Order: sequence, then structure tokens, then C-alpha cells
Amino acid sequence: MSILNKVRNYREEEKRLVWEGTFADYLEIVRERPEVAQTAHSRVYNMIKDAGVAERDEQKMYEFFGEGIFGLETAIERLVEEYFHPAAKRLDVRKRILLLMGPVSGGKSTIVSMLKRGLEQYSRTDKGAVYAIKGCPMHEDPLHLIPQHLRDDFSEEYGIRIEGSLSPLNTMRLEQEYDGRIEDVKVERIFFSEDKRVGIGTFSPSDPKSQDIADLTGSIDFSTIAEFGSESDPRAYRFDGELNKANRGMMEFQEILKSDEKFLWHLLSLTQEGNFKAGRFALISADELIVAHTNESEYRSFISNKKNEALHSRMIVMPIPYNLRVSQEERIYKKMISESDIADVHVAPHALRAAAIFSILTRLKESKKQGIDLVKKMRLYDGESVEGFNQIDAEELKNEFQDEGMGGIDPRYVINRISSTIIRKEVPSINALDVLRSLKDGLGQHPSISKDDLDEYMNYIAVARREYDEIAKKEVQKAFVYSYEESAKTLMDNYLDNVEAYCNKNKLRDPLTGEEMNPDEKLMRSIEEQIGISENAKKAFREEILIRLSAYARKGKRFDYNSHERLREAIQKKLFADLKDVVKITTSSKTPDESQLKKVNEVIARLIDEHGYNSVSANDLLRYVGSLLNR
Repeated sequence: MSILNKVRNYREEEKRLVWEGTFADYLEIVRERPEVAQTAHSRVYNMIKDAGVAERDEQKMYEFFGEGIFGLETAIERLVEEYFHPAAKRLDVRKRILLLMGPVSGGKSTIVSMLKRGLEQYSRTDKGAVYAIKGCPMHEDPLHLIPQHLRDDFSEEYGIRIEGSLSPLNTMRLEQEYDGRIEDVKVERIFFSEDKRVGIGTFSPSDPKSQDIADLTGSIDFSTIAEFGSESDPRAYRFDGELNKANRGMMEFQEILKSDEKFLWHLLSLTQEGNFKAGRFALISADELIVAHTNESEYRSFISNKKNEALHSRMIVMPIPYNLRVSQEERIYKKMISESDIADVHVAPHALRAAAIFSILTRLKESKKQGIDLVKKMRLYDGESVEGFNQIDAEELKNEFQDEGMGGIDPRYVINRISSTIIRKEVPSINALDVLRSLKDGLGQHPSISKDDLDEYMNYIAVARREYDEIAKKEVQKAFVYSYEESAKTLMDNYLDNVEAYCNKNKLRDPLTGEEMNPDEKLMRSIEEQIGISENAKKAFREEILIRLSAYARKGKRFDYNSHERLREAIQKKLFADLKDVVKITTSSKTPDESQLKKVNEVIARLIDEHGYNSVSANDLLRYVGSLLNR
């Protein structure tokens, strides 16, 4: 019964939110809460802002998009700060069609969908409340009732500027139903709903020969002409076009650049002048955000046509590229899988990461910066540390190509290939090798991949495989080293003693003979080389360790195995290198002895309990790493 209780609670909430009163009552609400009279653009901006804004690495993170859009923080920040914010302040950008331009499956439709769903929810809050003239098919702003000659006085008293004129239908109703008494006009609270066509509209062009402009602007109701006597009587007109119904909110214009010109000019009139022509009436005022989306090839074709210059100048084009961060790409795949019917299939850890590495490599452009290859660039973009470079270098790389991320493999292709593998093999578990193999097999059938791209992408599959090989070895390394944890701690303490003596220019004392000896350079280098610390960088790394050691001592804390991530990784790798022969034997032996079997079972248990594998994927991983070490 819990779901029925929720339905009842929802109904009760609906009743609580309902409000109806006169225009005089509404003015009291406006006086107390001026935000109810905000424009459509302002409402969208405040909705995004009210959801929360966080700062991370000098990057604004808008929480409104947090659970739906991944890795597009820069594009979202630009969208909000360069379009929604100034549009909310009534600056000239609000008189432009917002055009999201980017590659397929890059997030454009998701952004629009989130705005629509967000407005539906926001209109149910106090801050996002919307009021309209009752019975108006266009949900008209009640403030349009204020006569033109009194609007300056109203603005002075209320601090609110009124834009737009009363519609023909409400002009007639004011005279016939209310005898010109605006204070008596009924006003109601409305709630945006795409399904009910209130404040949110969607227009999709079809065959230009058959599609009627009435789909946008409404049409004459011929069945009522005999009753009302004229086509110019507003009661004989159906104000049910998408522009009518989206008034006060937003309208999504799908495939805008494929539309007939007559449809586009209506949009331009609405965005530029705040009104549009319908039937045999004066211009009809409307306040709504027009947002459209297209891909880059269609956009380039559109702007190359001289006939479209006037249209182009009235659009704000916001590039929405593909995500360029591996960790965020993984999140995209996880989200897409969770929304599918394959969510119950076990996907081994790092399988999606391997796919993400491949996808990101196809989207990146080779930098001219010395010492930077695509793999280093990929790591820098994802916030990883790369020796010799920092995040300032990452920002410079991002500014090197304005169109980076506008091409490459799309997330949908990756999910399609994963789905294909699961369905074809009917397996309960897939790993990184399954995924990479499926991606490789599908490249030849991808419709938009050229011969040159195909060769390049095959190479990226190989790079992703090498990256995964290192990840796989680390996974097994961690699981094995855990079984030798005491050895790891002893090795670390030994390293720290030598580092301290090296930095302080002291000698060490042999615990057995008591004689003084120099710090063991061979030992320190054997550990540091595991994480790529060069001869030139060793002094800085050791001093960094000593500073961390001193900081812990000052705070009365013990510097342990987990206190420095890179040192821990180096110790693990060193110990793993020393244990390599043990690993080879235990993972490749067909008939392991009892002690070997015990070790294998410990590692498998560790992989399952701590690393997210199941028994199938853990055994697959061990066998694969064993084969890598035996090569």
C-alpha cells in the first residue's frame, strides 16, 4: 500500500498548492513576493541557481545538472553565465534563440530534458510559483491587464517592469465578462507540465509540404465561425499551437535547421520582439525561452548558406562537446546501464574504464606542446598527476583547440556494443577484455568512421588494452601485497629511515654490527623507480616525504603505510616485483599445491570483498594477469 499512500499524499499536496483569487488579490502576492512576476528566462536561471553552486578547482559546478550531465562543467558554466544569467537580467541575449550545437549523444537533449523536468518541479515551489489569468489557453501573465498608460506608475510602485500586451481573447473577456474591471479578473496558480501542455512545448518539424504553421501558432476553429460570425473573433480561434502553450516557460524546437523558413521567422519574431502573428489578430505577446539543438555538420551547412545570415545573427550558439574525462565517461556508462535491462549483469571493475579510455582517446587532439602525448593529456584532463606537468598545463591544453571533443566515439556506441556482447553470449559477467573486443569488432560497421579513422581507432583499442593491463596488474598486486602486509610495512620503514638519513646528511647504524653506513641508495631507487621518479626528481620526492613525515610528527600522528598515496603505490609495486615469481606460479599452475591454493583463494576473496569482483571475474583477472607476467 506504500505506493498508494504516496499517490494520496501527492493529491493532498496538489490541493494545498492550488490558489485562485482576483487580480486585486494577486497584486498583494506580487507586493510580498515580486519573484512571481519574473520573466521566463529569469525563472530558468533562478531555478538553476537555487539548486546550488559549488566551486571545485576554480570551476563552477551547478548542482542542478549534477546527476544527469557528466564531464561538461565548462560547457554548462558557459551556458549559464553567458546565456541564462544575462538573459535573466533582460539583456539582449534573451532576444536570441538558444541553439545547443554538438555531436550525437553528447548531452544536448539531456540538458533540454533536465530544464523541462526542472521547470515542472520548480513551478510547484514558492520561489518558482507561476500565476496566470484563469481560463486563458496561453496562461497569460495577469500583469498584462495593467493599461499601458499606467505601467510606469506600476513600475515605480512595485519595482516590476511589465512587457507585452493583453491578448485578443483576454481583451474581449475583460470587456464582456468583467465590464472592464481588471481588479475582478480571476487569476489562478498554474503548474508547468509538458504532458498537459502548460508552459512547456516541444515542436518537431515534419514534411514541409504537409506541416501547417498552425502547429506553432494555433488555428481557426471553423466549427465556431457560424456561432461567433467572424474569423477575426478570438473566440473562434484555437490558441493551441506550441508557441501558445509554451508561454511563460520554454519550448524545445527539435531539428531546427531542417525546418521550413516560415517556421523559423515566427521564432525570430517571438525572440526578438516578444510577440508573434496568429490568425487575423494583432501581434500576440508571449514570454518563453526557445531552445533548439543540432549537430555540427548541419550547423556548418546552415551558416554557409547566405540566405540564413539574418537567422544566424539572431541565434546564440552554445557548443556542447563530448566529455573529455575518463572518470566522468565511466559515470555516463554506469548511468546508461542502470537505466537499461542489462543492469543485473555483473560488469567487472575497470571494464567501463577501459572503454572510457578508448572513447576519450578518439575525442582528443594531438597537442603541439612538447612532451605531451594523448595518454598524458588524457590523464591531465582527468586530474591525475603527470610528471613534469601540472593543472596549469592542463588548462593550456584545453585552450589549444576550441573544437576539441566535437568528434570521436559517442557513449551510445559503447553501450550498444556492451549490450550486444551480453545478449549474444548470454553471460552473467563481462570484463574489460570482452568490452574492448566488442568495441573493436563493431568499428568496421560504424557508419561514420572513415578508413583513416578506423586505423587510428584500432590503435586506440590497443592503447586502452595496455592501460588496462597496468590496471589489472595493480589490482592483483594490491590483493597479493595485502597477504604480505607485514613485509610491506617493513619495507616502508626501511625506506623512511634511509630517506631521513639522506635528507639530513646523516649516517645509518647497522642493527647487527653497530657500524655506521651510508643511506642505501640502491634500495631507495629500487622503490622510487616503481612510480617513475627520475634521478633528477629523487631529491624533491624524498624531501616531500620527509616534510610529510615531520608534519605527522608535529601533530602527534603516526606516519603509516597509507599516509602517502604515491609512496604506498611504490612500495606495493616493489613488493609485487619481488613476489612476481610467486604470483606467476600461483596463477598459472594447473595443479597448485595446498599453500599455493590457499594464497589464490585469499587473493580471490580479497578481490571479491574489497574490489567489487564476483567469483567469475576475479578468477578471469587472476588468469589474465598470470598470462601477462609469464610473457
